[in-house]
Amino acid sequence: MTEKEDKKAFVLRMNPATLKELEKWSADEFRSLNGQIEFLLQKALKEAGRKK
Repeated sequence: MTEKEDKKAFVLRMNPATLKELEKWSADEFRSLNGQIEFLLQKALKEAGRKK
């Protein structure tokens, strides 16, 4: 992603326990929760061969 790339907001519902685990993980890796979720999704896309 480029710095100037527009981002689209959307609502994400999840189990409170999962949210708590993601919040801890993002803090452990010095990322925001949003940044951590985006990082994980980008990684999953690459591993699945859906993104170069």
